[in-house]
Amino acid sequence: MSDPKGENDSQQGAGGRIPGAAGIPAFVLSAAEPSAIPILIAAPHAGRAYPSSLLQGMRHPETVAVKLEDRFVDRIAKGVARATGAPLLYAQAPRAMIDLNRAPDDVDWEMFTRASRPEGPRGLPSRRVRSGLGLIPRRLPGMGEIWRGRLERADLQVRVDNVHEPYHTALGKVLGDLRERWGAALLLDLHSMPPLVPRPGCEPARFVVGDRFGASCHGSLIGAAFSHFAEQGWEAAHNRPYAGGYVLDRHGAPNESIHALQLEIDRSCYLDSRLVEPGPGMEAMVELLSGLVRRLATAVCDLAQDRGSKGWAQAAE
Repeated sequence: MSDPKGENDSQQGAGGRIPGAAGIPAFVLSAAEPSAIPILIAAPHAGRAYPSSLLQGMRHPETVAVKLEDRFVDRIAKGVARATGAPLLYAQAPRAMIDLNRAPDDVDWEMFTRASRPEGPRGLPSRRVRSGLGLIPRRLPGMGEIWRGRLERADLQVRVDNVHEPYHTALGKVLGDLRERWGAALLLDLHSMPPLVPRPGCEPARFVVGDRFGASCHGSLIGAAFSHFAEQGWEAAHNRPYAGGYVLDRHGAPNESIHALQLEIDRSCYLDSRLVEPGPGMEAMVELLSGLVRRLATAVCDLAQDRGSKGWAQAAE
């Protein structure tokens, strides 16, 4: 497994703790003060710091880990943050350990020992849990069960306390600080996806913009995103098949001037032919998304000014 310790540009905002990986923080936050732009870029599924105990508990660790990751999307996020001055938050804890885009109660209790399961009746499991991709992923299509044995409840709690909740606390604070400075803020939550199957006669979408069907983000920001991709000659889809998850549900609050947008990127556009290592499209992807962030920043400031807030020009002064 790749070790991200050598890739960090900054540790000034390192936080949380990866259980079983001494000295490696669960996430890294890089945010200059005062902020240069009202957008936070985040990568919750890019973590590659795998404790040996986690790998030993997997049936097929090398294959499963790569399939669960948003492979190297943190490198894109870092490049865009450097180019635009946007604050950056990226996970180092792997998705296999705990999924930061799932609610803390989105748990498949059948993967835990009987003694660890809650007493009394439980509600129906969510769609994500039924698919095998709950708070702790259980299985993958075509591969079956991920883990060799059942987990203990203490395993779950230590991951929530040291990874999940500190990450979301940090994310929420940055968004609040950005809104305070700019009058509005946007979370751009970066993810990657396998290539989509094209419809007859159509090019497949290389990006999917998710806003929880309008609940997490103002429509003008969605319009700005689609205009940017169209002008650059890229196909993009809206909410299907990825509308966003817990991150957008928890942090998107357009009525409070905090917007949240999920962006899924086709991995074949920036990885090699095996979809494992960085490919020749990485640099171009950083450039494309840097342009997107600059365009979205202008749109966020327009929203702030429309609400009678201070807006970009005044804040920059």
